[in-house]
Amino acid sequence: MQDKTMLFDRRHMLMAASAALMVGCSRKGEGKSVTPEGTGGGQRPMDSQKPIDAPKNLDGMWTSFRQIYLDASGRIVDTGNGGISHTEGQGYGMLMAATLGDRPAFEAMYNWTQAHLARADVALYSWRFDPRSNNPVADPNNATDGDLLIALALARAARRWGVAAWEARSRQIRQAIREHLVIARGGQHYLMPGIAGFDLGDRLMINPSYFIFPALDAFAALDGAGTWGPVIATCENLLRKARFGAHNLPTDWVVVGADGTPQPAPDKPPQFGFDAVRVALYAVAARRAALVAPIADYWRGKQAAGQPIPAWVDVWSGAEAPFPLSPGGRNIVQRTLNQPLKTEALAQDYYGCVLQLLARHLR
Repeated sequence: MQDKTMLFDRRHMLMAASAALMVGCSRKGEGKSVTPEGTGGGQRPMDSQKPIDAPKNLDGMWTSFRQIYLDASGRIVDTGNGGISHTEGQGYGMLMAATLGDRPAFEAMYNWTQAHLARADVALYSWRFDPRSNNPVADPNNATDGDLLIALALARAARRWGVAAWEARSRQIRQAIREHLVIARGGQHYLMPGIAGFDLGDRLMINPSYFIFPALDAFAALDGAGTWGPVIATCENLLRKARFGAHNLPTDWVVVGADGTPQPAPDKPPQFGFDAVRVALYAVAARRAALVAPIADYWRGKQAAGQPIPAWVDVWSGAEAPFPLSPGGRNIVQRTLNQPLKTEALAQDYYGCVLQLLARHLR
């Protein structure tokens, strides 16, 4: 049984409550689950609506995922985080549905996302939906990773099924990302995690796991290299610099100073962990393995020593999580190291399952 002592709220709000009340939105935190990935965290709520039709011959892992985490309304339920939904989960679900040919699920997820999370002021999405709250979308702030995933999913679905309206919406989102989520500073073009709360004046708060290179490359092909090339170059440059500790690993969150030098975010654990595991996947999926060579070396060394790969490691002290990566995390290791993906039982939480699917199907 995996250790459950690391109760890590990977979606908690990072701004003080008083500040959130004043500005009307708060900074999206580093969380994905209140339990370690792969350890479960509760069952999804029952839904009395008619299940979403499933095409024949779907990928088996995707079929299991949609049965467990996709409710009949079209929302992906994060069972490890109190049954909430967020744009990241909707985006991952939409992307997998578009990739694997599941149009009914794609349409249900997109329609729900538009109805409940689309902002009225800009072509982006509020990041979080909490069905337990009287105001399920209390925080209007966006999450850039979710917006990137939704825009990519729409573009791929439009191409696959010939729906012009989906490409038009993807284009609107892409434009909004460029206009509202990219900050030019010191000759660099930084991709910010959200509209509000990450520009700290003399520093920028950045999450390297939001550098979804398959999406950025697709956008460059659609909109032109001149539009997205500077953003892509800055993401690549930052990953080359954001290497810390004995193993030269990135941390989940970094701050970038006025001189462009990144450091682990001082108010976060200096960990290569639950978020940063995706850094390797996104780079490898977009043929940028050299960007994450230190990560590959660290994982390869663990395997060579016959040691389990921990779910996180403190880049400064070397302290490791008392539990290993989930099956999805292990699949990311295998893909990063160009090893056969081992088929394991479906992870027992939303995020672990997402990593399993991404390791297999993200291109």
